[in-house]
Amino acid sequence: MKRMMITAAFAMSAFSVHAQDIGVAMAQFDNNFLTILREGIEEAGKAEEVTLQFEDAQNDVPRQLSQIQNFISLGVDAIIVVAVDSDAITQMNKMASEAGIPIVNINREPPNVDNLGALEAFVGSREVDAGTIQAAEACRLVKEKVGDGVAKGVILAGDLFIQAGRVRTETVQEYVKTPACNFVQVEDTQVADWSRSKAADLVSNWLTAGLELDVIFANNDEMAIGAAQALNAAGVDPHDVVVAGIDATPDALMGLEAGDIDLTVFQDAAGQGRKGLEIAAAMARGEEPANRAVYIPFELVTAENADDFSGN
Repeated sequence: MKRMMITAAFAMSAFSVHAQDIGVAMAQFDNNFLTILREGIEEAGKAEEVTLQFEDAQNDVPRQLSQIQNFISLGVDAIIVVAVDSDAITQMNKMASEAGIPIVNINREPPNVDNLGALEAFVGSREVDAGTIQAAEACRLVKEKVGDGVAKGVILAGDLFIQAGRVRTETVQEYVKTPACNFVQVEDTQVADWSRSKAADLVSNWLTAGLELDVIFANNDEMAIGAAQALNAAGVDPHDVVVAGIDATPDALMGLEAGDIDLTVFQDAAGQGRKGLEIAAAMARGEEPANRAVYIPFELVTAENADDFSGN
């Protein structure tokens, strides 16, 4: 009898301890940066002892909206979103909030970031800082190369429907108008969808058209790597063109070491993922987050300090 009572008590105790179920709607799985971010979520999820359900929106807004609705129907305790389109965040936040479910956006900043609702939070980095850091260092390097001459540059934009793509592009466009960089003429700006292959194709087309480039500003590392591949394929000396990326992914760090790209800007993908999960788990428990919007700083990465970021 005593053994039965102990077993029953244990069963009731185990039943009463509810591990939070958290749905994670990712813009896409097939992306190096987002893979690192996802790993950060998974790492923190183990520490928080929560159950995670990941969904791949495959860069499709209706698909992601459907995934959010499915999470709501399943009655998850919290939702994490890496949005396909920043403009769709408002709708997703509204859906979750009306269902009484906390929602945390990671990386893609909500339009209402300065006025988040009671069940909303955001973890990311200030994109204007990424563009400014990238442009300042790239222009400094180009100035060393051209002296008092004029430099020709291009911008490889990620996705202008995503806040990061818009802001990084606009920040570079504005920076080249300042005295620190007004010797750079931006010859063209094209969307390469964060893609290595699309960036390589665009740069190949520019080179084929006879455009002699001095600097390439890429919204992310994948596009910077693609640009470097196109330059190498065309027989262009990598020392002749400054190639700048953003994110400091492992592939980019190898590119820095090889001399294929000249700089990147570290965005702590794993840190964003970990912090986003921690906030989502806390909100699922009914706790009030200390800050509803958390910004993790960007940092300049060059060949000289790349080793400092190799473990991130």
